Amino acid sequence: MRIDKFLWSVRFFKTRSIAAEEIKKNRVSIAGKPVKTSKEVSEGDIIEIRKNQIDYKIKILQIPKSRIGAKLVPLHIKDMTDSEQYEILKMRKLTQDYYRQKGEGRPTKKDRRDMSDFMESDADMFSDDDWDSFFIDSGDLEDE
Repeated sequence: MRIDKFLWSVRFFKTRSIAAEEIKKNRVSIAGKPVKTSKEVSEGDIIEIRKNQIDYKIKILQIPKSRIGAKLVPLHIKDMTDSEQYEILKMRKLTQDYYRQKGEGRPTKKDRRDMSDFMESDADMFSDDDWDSFFIDSGDLEDE
């Protein structure tokens, strides 16, 4: 089986054309050597893949006849990726969540109305006299 078709069939890439593009960019290699999309793979080959800034390493256990379900993938490949690579991926995901929690986007129209009502009610709490008395020195009041 061709390597681009294999990577697509074991669900490493979403489409076969994406797999072919990654291979052309020299992000896929067998035994440390970059391969072409037409390279035939066989059982026992160890494939190194650079995806999302992580170096994956998989061993082919079995060649599937066509694209397989996600639950059947462990029957066909063995993940030999270093645990350090998964730690890097985990840290990267945590740093992305630091800035904005998932699901929090722009405020909705209701949120904007609530904020506007809050800001208006906050402005109504203080009158001009309150501001004037705030800035008058307490010593000035005792002199009178």
